[in-house]
This record gives sequence, structure tokens and C-alpha cells, in this order.
Amino acid sequence: LQMQVKLLRAIQEKRIRRVGAAQEQPVDCRILSATHKDLAALVADGSFRQDLYYRINVIELKVPPLRERGDDIAELAAHFLERLGETYGGERTRLSPQAWAALKRYRFPGNVRELENVLERACTLAEGAEITADDLQLRPDSVEVAPAAAAGMPELEPPEGELQTYLDEVERKRILDALEKTRWNKTQAAKLLGISFRALR
Repeated sequence: LQMQVKLLRAIQEKRIRRVGAAQEQPVDCRILSATHKDLAALVADGSFRQDLYYRINVIELKVPPLRERGDDIAELAAHFLERLGETYGGERTRLSPQAWAALKRYRFPGNVRELENVLERACTLAEGAEITADDLQLRPDSVEVAPAAAAGMPELEPPEGELQTYLDEVERKRILDALEKTRWNKTQAAKLLGISFRALR
């Protein structure tokens, strides 16, 4: 709260004192701030000053999380991959169909920063010019499962011309389900699936 008081004073009086300085000096600045917290709720519970809230909340722009902007994922991913290619000076990396499908189902708790970090890690791990779903290393607890898959049933029909992608996704969902049921014990998951541990790996 002490820092909030100092910030409020600087905004109201348009003056600051630098660390170690004896005199205050005028400042002419605009403040652009961002938060993922509900400031109105913090004001209500007393952990955020109401007067500061009204000072900084002049124009409010709400940006929905990435998981609610599914159409933006492809555009952002393409941008990040292009930038990563320029940064590392290598061949431009592309996402496999399975990797695209995995990104579409992922809930991105870390928003755009997480997407950027996921792609940077995947570019480093990918053996060739194509990033696979495994290279993404997405957190299983944030993967959105389709209603049919949640009920343990595959979707009835794959999209036309995408049989291999569909089969890969069905296999992936079954494996993830088995791993979750066995608390990520791979030996038990392999038994549950009726395959060898080596085949599961």
C-alpha cells in the first residue's frame, strides 16, 4: 500500500523525487498499466486504494484471454515462428497438422507469452524443419478435451482427407487418458492400453 500512496501522489502532483535526490522535480508522463487481476474486487477488499484505482482507470480496455480468441492462435504462431527464424538465422520452422491441432485444443493459461515460449522451446527441440505435437510439450492439465473424447469415445468421422491426423489424435487422447488414470505411471498405463512399455514410449 505504501507504493500505491507514492504512485498516487506522483500522478496527482506530477512531481517525483529520484532516489537519493533532495529536491522533487516535475514530470510530464502518461501511464499505461495492465493487470490480470480484478482491481474493483481488490478495492472492495481493501488491498488496492480506491483513489488510485479511479486515477488510473480513465480508459479501460478489456482484452480477453488467448483461450477465448482461438482464431488469433494461428496468426500469432505464424508471427512468432517467422521472428524465431530471423533471430536464429535458420530455416523457417513450420507446425505439423498434429501440432496445429494440439495448439487449438490447448487452453494457454499463460496467454500470449506462453504461446511464444512454447514455440521457442519447440523450435529448439525440433529435429527438422517441422515441429511435432511432442516438440510442443504442452501441459496435459491444460489440454481441452472434446466432449466425445471426455466420454471415452472417438469422434464418429474424421474430416475429409485427414484420416492419419484423426487416427493420431485418437491414439494421443487414449494414451493421455490412460496416463491420467494411472497417475502418469507409464508401466501401468501400458498395461491398461494392452501394449508394451516400449510401444507406449
